[in-house]
Amino acid sequence: MSDLIVHRHPASFLEVGLSLQLSLPAEGTGAQYGATVLGWKERSWIVCEWPFHFGQPISCAAGTPCLLRYIYNGKMIGYRTDVLHAQLQPFPFLLLAFPATLDEVPLRKHGRVTAQEPIVLLQADQNLRNQPTGSPCRIGGLLTDLSASGCAVLVQRPMQDFFPGMVMRAEFEIVGTGHVNNLTGVVRNVSMQADGTHLGLEFRFDGKETIEYRGWGGSVRKALESFVLQKHSFESA
Repeated sequence: MSDLIVHRHPASFLEVGLSLQLSLPAEGTGAQYGATVLGWKERSWIVCEWPFHFGQPISCAAGTPCLLRYIYNGKMIGYRTDVLHAQLQPFPFLLLAFPATLDEVPLRKHGRVTAQEPIVLLQADQNLRNQPTGSPCRIGGLLTDLSASGCAVLVQRPMQDFFPGMVMRAEFEIVGTGHVNNLTGVVRNVSMQADGTHLGLEFRFDGKETIEYRGWGGSVRKALESFVLQKHSFESA
């Protein structure tokens, strides 16, 4: 990865409450779990929440290798560590080895990745054109690409039902991370192609959006940035 920056002797980069994404390479499943930094001792150890999965703490015995990632100051930070100790009482936490190196990748805020996921759109301010007054305006479509700042959507509706500046609310899945609800998107372009009507949406993060987490402990914006960065890096490899 050309943008990769490796720091051999990291300065203090942590803060209590920092959201982490934890994965266990030995599992071989690619599963990612959300955790939060609880404390640390510089160059010695880090304490974080012990992630649970289906109501049970994930398997994390002493000596288990871990990969941690998080977003900080516009960069994706990643490092490898090992579990030093796992304890359930008085609360579930993991004691991790302090990293010797950090990998940093600047976030590509405008990078887009391909997607093939269902999406539901709901007009935020008024009914669709040609839609009976008072009826629900839920529109099913296909998410065809995604970035941290917007997306492209294919819908099987007349092009005349949409217009630039139209405000929508979007609901869709960030694969491997969680389900996004009530994310505002403004229609920036509309085009009719052979397979249907294509919409270009620009996201607006107004605090009303939510995500049902599965492996990520951050906001919708951070979850999008993380997903796009990781998939973009994978597709470019």
